[in-house]
Amino acid sequence: MNKVRRQINRNLRIDGILLTMADSRTNYSKEVSALLRSTYGSKIKVFDTEIPRSVRAAEISAEGKSIYAHDPNGKVAEAYRSLTGEVLKIEKQREKHKSDLSR
Repeated sequence: MNKVRRQINRNLRIDGILLTMADSRTNYSKEVSALLRSTYGSKIKVFDTEIPRSVRAAEISAEGKSIYAHDPNGKVAEAYRSLTGEVLKIEKQREKHKSDLSR
């Protein structure tokens, strides 16, 4: 992140880490999730939402289609809806903080 800030975008702001291609059925995926949360969770937000691994999502991505157009009720679309809620909550908190500072 620091290298990107120095070389490309000094105004870069990271809201959190998003785990993708997660497979809650495997111990390895659970271990990676737990390790990332314990290692980075106190320094930067690790989103509660995890985007699950999905062959269907990979196929439509290759076709350049939206998950919402192809499989709006699937687990990946639902995960992205959940992520949207988390991001909106962060933005709402940020706006409230700005408002409180301007008083």
